[in-house]
Amino acid sequence: MSSSGHGHTPAAWTGVIIAFIGFCVAGAFIVMANVAGFWAGMVLIAAGAVVGGLMRAAGMGQEPKRSAKIAPAKAQPQEG
Repeated sequence: MSSSGHGHTPAAWTGVIIAFIGFCVAGAFIVMANVAGFWAGMVLIAAGAVVGGLMRAAGMGQEPKRSAKIAPAKAQPQEG
């Protein structure tokens, strides 16, 4: 596993799995020339994003990283 833990949360896994199923559904129905099925797959893709976002808001996602405070730059005299 990666040391950063990027995406290793229930929210990320759930969102990606739902979106992947939607992608498969849309792909299958586009081959079958079924417009309604294609759009159903597209709705599933969007639902994956919504579900993942809601789960993250519920605390099942990765905590946002706090940016390190940057110290102000100090002027250094040049030698030479």
